[in-house]
Amino acid sequence: MPVKQGSVIKKSGRVFGQGQKSAKTIRVGLYARVSTLDQQTLPMQNRAMREYAARRGWAIALQVKEVGSGATQRQLREKLLEAARRREIDAVLVWRLDRWGRSVTDLLATLQELEHLGVGFVSLTEALDLTTPAGRAMAALLAVFAEFEREILRERVRAGLAHARQNGKQLGQPATAALHTKEVRKLHRSGLSKSEIARRLNIGRTSVRRILTSEKN
Repeated sequence: MPVKQGSVIKKSGRVFGQGQKSAKTIRVGLYARVSTLDQQTLPMQNRAMREYAARRGWAIALQVKEVGSGATQRQLREKLLEAARRREIDAVLVWRLDRWGRSVTDLLATLQELEHLGVGFVSLTEALDLTTPAGRAMAALLAVFAEFEREILRERVRAGLAHARQNGKQLGQPATAALHTKEVRKLHRSGLSKSEIARRLNIGRTSVRRILTSEKN
């Protein structure tokens, strides 16, 4: 997409890092995302982001519009991340955090990568601006929340497993061969070999041998 208003763009170094000596035109990538049932908000998102970029004197170098349902779908977001890795943009601008991140963990991971690349990040709705010292301090809190989210998920898994054990549920894959115990013994009494029994029931010969051995014991 052509750069808005013919802004002159120079090659980027670390824009928001330490040691910046001269002002430059910031190249920003816009990311807008809506669900398949909420596409009417797309123009509003784009208008708000364009107005913000204009107020800060940023040049729009890339604009990505994504439509999709479900928390895991962010396929076109990779275009902006690839542009950041190629140093083609200096900042990412989104309308709201949940439009960018699939979860707190995913949000933190992408923000950390952008910070490592020297690329700023701004979310309009939450007034989160990682191009400023205060915004970067806020990002540190996100790391705490991400770890909190992971610990909650781990605790839920542990609680679920403990509850299943207390109720006598067998965890893991079912013992398929044991379900065929009666058939194995019946076929063996009819004179079939262990190999033929295993083939007919689609189980291993070792399982057949174990079942027949337990019968003798």
